[in-house]
Amino acid sequence: MQQKNSWLLPEGIEEILPKDAKYLESLRSKLLELFVCWGYDLVIPPFIDFLDSLLTGSGHDLDLQTFKLTDQISGEMLGVRADMTPQVARIDVHNLKYDWPTRLCYVGTILNARSDPLHKSRSPMQIGAELYGHAGKESDVEVIRLMLEMLALTGLQNIHLDLGHVGIYRALSRQAGLTELQESALFDVLQRKARPELHVLIDSYAINADLKAMLLKLPELNGGKDVLDKARSLFLKANNEVKHALENLESIAERLAVHFPFLPISFDLAELRGYHYHTGMVFAAFVPSIGREIARGGRYDNIGAVFGRARPATGFSADLKLLSSLSKQYCQETQRELIFAPYSEDVQLNEKIRELRADQQAVIQQLPGQTGSAKELGCTSILEQDNQIWVVRPLA
Repeated sequence: MQQKNSWLLPEGIEEILPKDAKYLESLRSKLLELFVCWGYDLVIPPFIDFLDSLLTGSGHDLDLQTFKLTDQISGEMLGVRADMTPQVARIDVHNLKYDWPTRLCYVGTILNARSDPLHKSRSPMQIGAELYGHAGKESDVEVIRLMLEMLALTGLQNIHLDLGHVGIYRALSRQAGLTELQESALFDVLQRKARPELHVLIDSYAINADLKAMLLKLPELNGGKDVLDKARSLFLKANNEVKHALENLESIAERLAVHFPFLPISFDLAELRGYHYHTGMVFAAFVPSIGREIARGGRYDNIGAVFGRARPATGFSADLKLLSSLSKQYCQETQRELIFAPYSEDVQLNEKIRELRADQQAVIQQLPGQTGSAKELGCTSILEQDNQIWVVRPLA
């Protein structure tokens, strides 16, 4: 017996209907072609993997987002991927094993145990690119440029870029001698931007006044390029790691400004996006119409160590479903010709249909006794016989 409401889907899981699926697939092809033109090779990681491999270097957040199950063959714990980046890192280190910089791209559905409060889907289609084997800022600039070119290809307008550097907070924590528990508590408060709590927490730490002042001011360091000048003044007594991170951030921003002179760039030095995962600069792209990032990335060196070889790495990812739904507002869709062919065993008719389809034209052939006219089926043309020759004519 059919259960009531058996057509319902789990919360956060959606199906894509023909028109949207057609547009999404077209966009997927265009974006992958862009990556290929930049020298990024496509890889296809498995949907299910050993849990340890999926959670490599990812921290607690990804662990909570991963669906877990037991493999009935090996008895090992498996996970449904909630992020493809660790898998791609494994491919670079374990399968390809190149000594030179490696560029890889990917696209595929991931599954999250919990939905994002601002984006209800639990099954995004992750698309991204990763560059392994180069530790310089030039590779960071390259992946950001590629991300921005990807967004330009979708037709999205008013892109805003936000830059940060998790190395600043990491270095300040080390300089202050914070324990793991203290660093974790401070991280949580900074992420929530809870300034009253921040003051109470910092006051409870036995650290010198200069470091207290630097950590307290960290959430205020967000805005335009003048933020970097304020940070240099504030971090005069910080260690060289902090100063190097600031120089790195400024240099990357200057190079991006050359390539994209009209791109709005802001800085947020308290932005710890992917803190347990990233090791250096982090970045995110925003548009005014949505209150969350539409693409993000950063540097995550040494992720390959657990697979046998530490490699510097930088990259970005986005949800192709989200990009597709946003970009449709900016794109004028052209209706593809759809030809209606009558049902017949006529050899010449069926040969004509084969020729049209081989020429990448869409043909629907009528089925005996079917309902629905050519117009109701969405056809724009019809195959008709003229002096024993089958010709395509506009649908009246």
